[in-house]
Parts: sequence; C-alpha cells; structure tokens
Amino acid sequence: MALQKLPFRSLIDIDRNSSTPIFKQVANGIIQLIESGKIRPGYRLPASRDMSTIMKLNRTTIVAAYDEMCAEGWAEVLGKKGIFISKRLPIIKPKSFGIDLMKGDGDVSLPTFYNKVTFSRPPSRELKPYQLIINDGYPDQRIAPITLILDRYKALLNKPSFHGKLMKESSSGNQALRRELSIFLSATRALNIETENVLVTHGAQLAIFIAASMVLKPGSTVVVGDLNYVLADKLFEQLGAKLIKVEVDENGIDVDAIETICKNSPPDLLYVIPHHHHPTTVTLSADRRQKLLELVKRYKFPVIEDDYDYDFHYENSPILPLASADHSGYVLYIGSISKTLAPTIRLGYLVASADFILEASKLKQLIEIRGDVLFEESVAQLFNKGDMQRHIRRSVKLYHERRDQFCSMLETSMKDVLQFKTPLGGMAVWGTFDNDYSIPELVKRLASKGIHMNDGSVYRYSTRINGIRLGFASLNQDEMSKFVSALAEVKC
Repeated sequence: MALQKLPFRSLIDIDRNSSTPIFKQVANGIIQLIESGKIRPGYRLPASRDMSTIMKLNRTTIVAAYDEMCAEGWAEVLGKKGIFISKRLPIIKPKSFGIDLMKGDGDVSLPTFYNKVTFSRPPSRELKPYQLIINDGYPDQRIAPITLILDRYKALLNKPSFHGKLMKESSSGNQALRRELSIFLSATRALNIETENVLVTHGAQLAIFIAASMVLKPGSTVVVGDLNYVLADKLFEQLGAKLIKVEVDENGIDVDAIETICKNSPPDLLYVIPHHHHPTTVTLSADRRQKLLELVKRYKFPVIEDDYDYDFHYENSPILPLASADHSGYVLYIGSISKTLAPTIRLGYLVASADFILEASKLKQLIEIRGDVLFEESVAQLFNKGDMQRHIRRSVKLYHERRDQFCSMLETSMKDVLQFKTPLGGMAVWGTFDNDYSIPELVKRLASKGIHMNDGSVYRYSTRINGIRLGFASLNQDEMSKFVSALAEVKC
C-alpha cells in the first residue's frame, strides 16, 4: 500500500541563517506537527530518501533528524516496516474545543460567542431491546407500508431518466409530492390550494421553525395554549419571542381570552392545535373556531395551525381546519406525514400563500439545499396510487379499536388514581394524577419490570400539571395488557 505523504516542505519552515542546525529544525518541525494534532501517534513517516526529496535536503540531514526524534522518544523504528511516530509520546498536549481547567490563576470561563438553546429534553435512560416503550402518541410503524416505499425508492434509483431530478428539484420539495399533497389536502380538508402553496419539510417540526422564523423577531409576542406543545413553545422563545399563555379547556383554547389580548395589542403570532391539542388531546369547538377566524380577519395577525394528526378522528367527522375558510392568507397550515406512517420517516409540510411559500423555500434552502428527492418521490407515488389513502383508512380503523381497548383497560384497572377522558381522535390518552402522586416514582417501578414511560416532567415546565400522555396507537393488545397490568401492580 502506497504511503500517503503530507506536504512537509510547506509545513516545516527551514531558516538557513539560523544558529539551530537544519536537522534539528526538521526534527522540531515534525514535533510541532505532532503537538498540534496534524500528525497522530502511529503515523508512518516517509523513508529518509523520500523525505529528503520532499524537503529538498540532503538525506544525511533527514537521517540525523529522525535519529534525534528517536532519541527523544518522539519516533521509533519498527524493524523493516519503517519509522513511525511513537504511540507513547514524551509530552502530550491535546488540542481541545474546551477550556483549560488547570489554569493556576483560577480564571476559568466558557466561550460566550454562541447563543444558548433554551430547552433540552430530560436525558432518557438507557433502553434495552426487550423493554416495552410507552410513547406519547406515535403510529405503529409495524403496519406502515415501508416496503412499498423502499421498493419504489430502489426502482427510481435505477431509473436513469430520473437522475436529473436529483439536482434540479427546488428547496420547496419534490414537485410530485407537492402536487399529490395539494390534491390530497384539497379533497380531505377542503383547502383551496395548488402545488405552489405547499412546502415539503423534513418533519413538521421544521415546518413550524420555518413558519415562525418568517414571522417572528426578538421581542415578538406569541399566543400559545397553557398547556401546549412544549417544543413549539421553546422554539418561539429561542427565536426571541415572548409567550402569552391562554387557558385550554375541554373545548380547546380560550378564544375569548385571545380577543381580550387583541383589544389591548394584537399578537405577532398565534399558535394553535385545533385537533387533538398537545398534550391534552382536546378539540377546538366549532363556535370557538368560527370566532377565532373572525378575530384573525379583524385584527390581521398570522396563525400557525398545527394539524399534525387530522386524519385520525374516531367519533364524528373532524371539524375542517381554519385554513379551509377565508383567512386572507393569515393562516399557515402545518401537517405531518410522519404521524401517518412512522416517527422515523421525517416528512411534514407547510401550506400557505404562494408568495409566502416562495420566501419560505429560500429560508429552507439556507438550512438544507433540498430534501431526499428520491424518498419524497416514492411517497408521492403512494398518494398517487392510493396506497397512502388505504393505509390511512386501515390505520384509523385499527387505532380506533386500540383506543377503545386501551381506555377500557385503564378504566378497569386505574380509575382510582388516574383521571382521563376518552379522546375523540389522535394516538394518545392524556391522564392526570392527584398532585401528591409521584409519577417519577411510578416510572421507576415500571422500569424494574422492563417498561419505559416518560415521567411527565416535560409538561410541568410552566404549569403545575401532574399528567402524562399515554400513547396507544403503537401498542397491540398483548402489549397494552402487559403495560396496564404492570401499571396497576405498581400504582400503590
């Protein structure tokens, strides 16, 4: 195997007028490369003949330099293999992105040139493969048409005529997926949109980030629910906005309170989850929806409508989104394909006016030049062939059954300590305990039985709520039974 040679002549300065012998300058130069991390222990140096050619020096000078390094412990000769940088260096001065904690003057300070992130999830415990994981409401990826997507992906990858699209697709997303989404959303949500009204993103969270970034600046105000989707709240705060929290009850966000805020000073943004509010799962009532639209028209403030699981409604037909009504472009509609298929499939979308989408695509291009064009095209074909629609129908039927089974089990085994209402849709149950009941202690007891459940701390960051979301959609009947039985056993 040929030895890769560094450009040593440009890395080592030789001063022929210096009182330091040239062989010593060569040795010192290589040592400096070791200390700076440019050459690592175990690195094979060029043979003396090759090094003399690289450095344009006499071979005798290079041999003397190598001998000097070996004598000082910086290099070693390994038989006929050659000369190598010693793996046990006499002095190690690793370079780091951290700080020197050994300063004698005690003046230790962290760099302050970067912005701090205002939120991070609590660290998760190590999860063993055999453990049962209770999430906060994800689809069951075991029933997702992943094989269909991968088959189409491989077919497209081997299709020469498609290769041009890999570089030509815009940051707005794959054209076919945008077109299929516009057709699907128009048919299921009565959105009057075309392809140019859709931006495809790497998950709905990125869609929220892009939409909020287009609207907010430091000092902006955002009206949110209390409780609310915590990652959205922290995202807005990270952008420098101030949160104005409004109560959420069994009929959704308090629109009368929003009206009071608007009379004083309209917010710069409203974030609302009309279907299956996160975390409490409640749905915005029809009368509040109508009044909210009237407020949007009157006070002209933008709204991010997060409709992450609109398709999963079990009792009656879902109320149409705010975005389906006349809103003069003020409603920015966000949805998730991940919630339809599997959490590992990161696809979401933003629906807005064509002008807004054009500008949003420019911002998205600064974050990622384009998404996975092949994957997006594969998902587009699912919609085009009707596979996605069939998957949604099957999923709704299955999750409806699982919701009923899960709630029945909870009612039978946990009604003395857990309060909950059967959700009208979505993939999770919102349950609360008395304030003196320790969910973290309950979590520890479940962990001893090989079951992981979050401790609800993420919902207590602003309001004292002793509650958790219990995802049921990803659990089959045996898994539900195992979880609820264990929960009932450790609840006391």
